[in-house]
Amino acid sequence: MIPYTEAFDIIDRETTPLGTSSVALGDAVGRILAEDIVADTDLPPFDRSQMDGYAVKASDTLTAPVELRIVGESAAGRGWPGELKIGEAVRIMTGARLPAGADAVQRLELSAESPALLQRAAEQDETVETSSIVRILEPTEANRFIVAKGAEIVAGTKVFSKGEPVTAGMVAGMAAFGYSNVAVGLRPRVAVLSTGSEIVRIDQKPAADQIRNSNAPMIAAFLAECGGKAEELAIVRDNVEQLTESIAKAAGNSDVLIITGGVSVGKYDLTKDVLRSLGAEIYFEKVRLKPGKPTVFGRLGRTLIFGLPGNPVSAAVTFQLFARRAVLGMQGAADTSLRSGFAVAAKRGKGTAERDTFLPAAIDTNDAGQTIATPLKWLGSSDFIGFAKAEALIFIPAGSHVAEGDVVRTFKI
Repeated sequence: MIPYTEAFDIIDRETTPLGTSSVALGDAVGRILAEDIVADTDLPPFDRSQMDGYAVKASDTLTAPVELRIVGESAAGRGWPGELKIGEAVRIMTGARLPAGADAVQRLELSAESPALLQRAAEQDETVETSSIVRILEPTEANRFIVAKGAEIVAGTKVFSKGEPVTAGMVAGMAAFGYSNVAVGLRPRVAVLSTGSEIVRIDQKPAADQIRNSNAPMIAAFLAECGGKAEELAIVRDNVEQLTESIAKAAGNSDVLIITGGVSVGKYDLTKDVLRSLGAEIYFEKVRLKPGKPTVFGRLGRTLIFGLPGNPVSAAVTFQLFARRAVLGMQGAADTSLRSGFAVAAKRGKGTAERDTFLPAAIDTNDAGQTIATPLKWLGSSDFIGFAKAEALIFIPAGSHVAEGDVVRTFKI
């Protein structure tokens, strides 16, 4: 029986990326980046106005209110091509390029433009008859309401790194730098095999002593979250010949084979014997863990094999801890661990003497802003209804317990 951390090390050692492919940007969400995303331009690409208003020289507004001659307009996508001189202003819209010679913007709300101002100015100076006049009501200062060129990012800067999962929030950034196609890790083909003479398809009515196959669709859903391409195989009864044939065929057509059930030490737990008869190398078969002690990891040919316990909660926990890790690693993920953090336990949690416990929990916050982990009421590793609302796993080291108010380590699932 090995610690779960040693199991992590073994899985990492045996997992290698499958390669890369190029996909359209719109199909990249949920995939793992296989290239660095680098800015090919400054953002913004020019000094940009943050406000609708007037581009001015700040020094012209020191004695505001002042009147300035409007000599043009700068709009988004259509900047003013001239150079601003002393005593001049340019109408400017949010997002537009700041004209040369301007060093500030005054908001529209602190300005006034009217025909009366124009008429009065024309009486004093006939050269303004084709222009307008704006009154700047309050002083502004240099760089006010301006986003400087490159303030957000400078051309050549790495924006996102190889190995990161692509999120919806990253798409705009990649599009801004011309990535219409993105290099991502290949998704592993994962065969999911449920074993047990008591298991029937989910569209069947269970007879006496039978249960529906809840593990396969659960594992397939988990795989969809971490990028694996699941193939749910036909259920195999507790029969050596059938199990041998199914495992051999699945291993020949997949990158990963996940088997649920048959990994303990009972009379009909056949998975490990069948794997060995096929020549599989078993790297570990017991983990110092609750739930999920009899988890198996090995290799048959080039295919990684995970034998997970048949009880649904054990299968869920061991998938999240172990199989998910390999699936992400095959895609080139830089971080394959569950996200960990800390929370305050809302109530007591019981550990075990010899094994580390991963207790399903709901996560919330209290009025003091603390993250709260509440152990869920569940009746053991077969209670998938109780586990259904789990958002995290509370880690309880072997030989210890958690009291209400204790700070505990959590793993997000």
